[in-house]
Amino acid sequence: MSGAQKLRDKVAVITGATSGLALASAVRFIQEGAYVFITGRRQDALDAAVKLLGPNARGVRGDASDMDDLDRLFHVVHAERGSIDVLFASAGAGFWANLGSITEEQVDATFRVNVRGTLFTVQKSLPLLNPGASIILTGSIAAQRAFAGLSVYGASKAALRSLIRHWIVELKDRNIRINILSPGSIDTAALAPLSEEMRQHLRDLAPMGRLGEPDDVATAALFLASDDSRYVTGTELFVDGGAGQI
Repeated sequence: MSGAQKLRDKVAVITGATSGLALASAVRFIQEGAYVFITGRRQDALDAAVKLLGPNARGVRGDASDMDDLDRLFHVVHAERGSIDVLFASAGAGFWANLGSITEEQVDATFRVNVRGTLFTVQKSLPLLNPGASIILTGSIAAQRAFAGLSVYGASKAALRSLIRHWIVELKDRNIRINILSPGSIDTAALAPLSEEMRQHLRDLAPMGRLGEPDDVATAALFLASDDSRYVTGTELFVDGGAGQI
């Protein structure tokens, strides 16, 4: 059975993985044989996630938009495991606000994490990435489909689509793959404050008629992380029940 593990003996780094789809992906990666480093800004949430994941996980507290924290993360990875096979840059931030009420602080905070943080997470990982490594970025259907109040968030995720087009060319000699995983409405704690009416609206947006589950995203992340996707790079994989496609 262990011989069938898709990530056997691989080292993965997942940022922002103390909850939701990134934590579900860490669970799946470990089940498939990987050793996983996860990050999060809150030590208590990080400790709880590592306890859930078990002995093949290591938590490193940090903010993906903080350069010192990123340097510390990759120093720990290098010291303890030496190299990286899978980088899942999943840390993100967002807010709801219509055009007339958007503030400078909201724009700066969103782009600092989603664009600047993702860019430097990838950049600082480069010396540790093995030939043939897989990089996965977390996008969103908000970059593909309009939602009132999500213009800044959607724009920050759309920027990632442009970045990877350039990066796959720059990294082709190392055979490093880079893809975007773009979820739709996933039933995580982020949706908990929504009314049942809004939750039903989100269900209705998807032709499949339901909210996604974290493991729906995790299984797609596993595909992009593993050799199953060895000839897939520069793509955006939507896990959205079809919501962004109609």
